[in-house]
Amino acid sequence: MSPDKMVYMANQIATFFQSQPGPDQAEHVAEHLRDFWEPRMRQQLKTYVAEGGKGLNDLVLRAVPLL
Repeated sequence: MSPDKMVYMANQIATFFQSQPGPDQAEHVAEHLRDFWEPRMRQQLKTYVAEGGKGLNDLVLRAVPLL
């Protein structure tokens, strides 16, 4: 998947969970990524974050280490 599409999709998930109450938003993002993204997509996201994570929502950046 292109990096732009991956960033867009991950940010969409983060935007949804940011609107939910509670302190565990990053955990919910990580859970969603585990449940709905295939392992190759999650690995691509982890690599992208390790390389700086340009353009990713802060909530995604906090969720990735939980994967």
